[in-house]
Amino acid sequence: MMNWTDILKLSRDGNQAPPRRVEKTEQEWKAILTPDQFRITRLKGTERPFSGELCSAFGPGRYSCVCCGNPLFDSGEKFESNSGWPSFTQPIAENAISYHQDTAYGMVRIETLCSVCDAHLGHVFPDGPAPSGLRYCMNSEALVKQESDSKEASIVLGGGCFWCTEAVFQEVEGVTKVESGYANGAQPSPTYEQVCTGKTGHAEVVKVTYDPAVISLEDILEIHLTTHNPTTLNRQGADVGTQYRSAIFYNNEQEKATIDKVVADVKQSYDDPIVTDIQPLDTFYKAEGYHQNYYRNNPGNGYCAAVINPKLSKFRKKYTSKLKVS
Repeated sequence: MMNWTDILKLSRDGNQAPPRRVEKTEQEWKAILTPDQFRITRLKGTERPFSGELCSAFGPGRYSCVCCGNPLFDSGEKFESNSGWPSFTQPIAENAISYHQDTAYGMVRIETLCSVCDAHLGHVFPDGPAPSGLRYCMNSEALVKQESDSKEASIVLGGGCFWCTEAVFQEVEGVTKVESGYANGAQPSPTYEQVCTGKTGHAEVVKVTYDPAVISLEDILEIHLTTHNPTTLNRQGADVGTQYRSAIFYNNEQEKATIDKVVADVKQSYDDPIVTDIQPLDTFYKAEGYHQNYYRNNPGNGYCAAVINPKLSKFRKKYTSKLKVS
């Protein structure tokens, strides 16, 4: 997740390589853009506040550059800033936007450009909401929104050994895929052996992909927080270490608000405080192949018999109505 220090560094030291490049002449841009789009994106203009049709658009989808189609923002990062321009907390990828110091009009600001075609988008400021603290203040005319046609969403969850967590969510109705992996550590592409040392910073997690029309995020979070012990720090039973921490890694602020609400409800069920690590998802690395579908592939394994079987038995009894129909 980018922050203001990252933005300043890029504007000072140079931007990341773009995913591709699109270059056209002025006449070619004029041929495909409206006059307002051309004025704003190619001549660095600014639209009047509260005049853009995307200011009040908060439905699911993706925002791309109106000039070249480069994906810029996900709707989950959009928030109401009351500034009069569409505002976002994070770009869809770190190299989607380039940053340049702008000293026009007697001010020092950071201008944002599409990294692919150099279209002027707007500016970024350090007065946005946590956790990034960023406000990407964009011109509506510089963006085009593609409505989401995907019915699925995902959330990354840590509840100790990922074999256990995977086994639980594979039985939940509405869950379409469960992938075991490692999240939010410092080392790129870690191995299982490296994560097990507790020195990489990763948590053993599962990425749960689900259909919100069948099961809500609230239900998934409740299942997660009641099928492992979220009150023990860096430990689940005999599994000890930061890699076994209780965790929820979210994708956007909407999910964070839902997580906070569910935790507030579930904590009434526990005598001790919930210590679940709740952070924005930074990185997720899918674990080695032999970790995927572990319980289904190794039902006779001693760990499966001693730990996973009792956990599944309790889960099935508590959440009978949430189970997939065999």
